[in-house]
Amino acid sequence: MKTKAISSFFVLFAIAAGVVAMTPGAFADHSEVTIVPTQGSGAPGCEEVEYGCYIPGVATVDLGGKVIFLNDDSAAHTFSAGTAADGPTGEFDTSMVMAGQSYEWTADVAGEIDYFCMVHPWMVGLLIVQEVEAVEEEVHDEVHDDMSEEMHMSEEMHMPEGDASATGMLSDGTMVSVWTSAPAAGEAMEISIEFKDAEHVNHDIMVTQNGEEVLHDEGAHHHKGTGTHTTAPLSSSDPVDITITFTGYGTDDPKTGPIGEEVVFTNVVPEFGTIAMMILAVAIISIVAVTAKSRVIPRF
Repeated sequence: MKTKAISSFFVLFAIAAGVVAMTPGAFADHSEVTIVPTQGSGAPGCEEVEYGCYIPGVATVDLGGKVIFLNDDSAAHTFSAGTAADGPTGEFDTSMVMAGQSYEWTADVAGEIDYFCMVHPWMVGLLIVQEVEAVEEEVHDEVHDDMSEEMHMSEEMHMPEGDASATGMLSDGTMVSVWTSAPAAGEAMEISIEFKDAEHVNHDIMVTQNGEEVLHDEGAHHHKGTGTHTTAPLSSSDPVDITITFTGYGTDDPKTGPIGEEVVFTNVVPEFGTIAMMILAVAIISIVAVTAKSRVIPRF
């Protein structure tokens, strides 16, 4: 009876402190991937961010898996394997895909495939087709090692100074903080993430604004625990909701850590201030044991 009372106290204290309780989720699935052009990519500008003209800009699919090229932009596009400089390479070519239409391709060749839009040649993306038995992170490391500090999901980024816009915690005690630029209509938002004192962090990130998805990156890998992501241009200056799904530590499978846990931040605005996380590890254990099917979401 006394033990139960102590556990309940820690649960209540954790909720009061604004802790994000975690819910196990599914393992990453690369049997199918959907690629869409960034909204407004028919005009130059998206190329200022590496692979910024497609979402996700760097996509991964298993050999034999399905790739869906969905054009939800207002302009017509092609998704053509190759580069504007050297021309098509032949692995796939959707021809013209009109707004609202899609094209499916079965990944029948392994490797890294550059692709671009023949109509808008500044639009470039990278598709990684991996053997089912391959270690996914070996490919991601090769891609990210070549990226500069200004690139999408950069591993060697300079973290912003000042208080984080929001802070949460994984059940293993790892602090998860985000910094965001100010939301503005017609402009992309930059989101910086830090998994404090962690290395080789893998995660997915979903960002929505007023229920509309503006970013969905899967399979991100941050060598030093820090990275940046860029949304599509926002429709308003309203705050955003951010969901970070942790997919493990390491570059080899099986990965470690509280895989599948979600850190959910709602109504995030820049420089809100770091959330105080004065809580003992036993409190997190109590949450997992007592509220296994629930999650506490801090609201900002």
